[in-house]
Amino acid sequence: MSSKHVVVAISGASGSIYGIRCLQMLREISDVVAHLVVTPSAKSTIGVETKFSISEIEKLADEVHSPRDIGASIASGSFQTSGMIVAPCSIKMLSAIANSFGSDLVSRAADVTLKEKRPLILMVRETPFHLGHLRLMTKAVEIGAVIYPPIPAFYNHPEGIDDLIDHSVGRALDHLGFEIPDLKRWKGR
Repeated sequence: MSSKHVVVAISGASGSIYGIRCLQMLREISDVVAHLVVTPSAKSTIGVETKFSISEIEKLADEVHSPRDIGASIASGSFQTSGMIVAPCSIKMLSAIANSFGSDLVSRAADVTLKEKRPLILMVRETPFHLGHLRLMTKAVEIGAVIYPPIPAFYNHPEGIDDLIDHSVGRALDHLGFEIPDLKRWKGR
């Protein structure tokens, strides 16, 4: 069985823990190779929002790519991946992706993911949304992305923030075809 390559990008929006938790969950799945790209603004946000160092986060990935390296493997459609998740996805990154403006590795890898018809999950993190944000999301969906804002569910009776984060990330990873064993799912009434 060949490994599944997955691209995880962390952009500068609030909610960097979503990308970190995504890497942690992927680590628990056999035969997954996680490729990580952390934008410069994400590094600042991570320092403000979490107790993780960048080196600790990078150790969760199998391959780490510089956001400036547009010659990286994940920048080419001939490099096969199972998809990509941007967690969190800033509005700036959403704009670059929706407008096919591949000026850095995250937006380039996202563009490649879309042109190759692979799943691209955007955990857009902003609130409230104004009409410009909504139009960008519509444009991204029209070209093949899945907009997955980390909006919590409560039917699973979360006991804390970690449960909310895990559920959002687990459901987002569903869209990449991964089964998260401990994910509490709706079973009906």
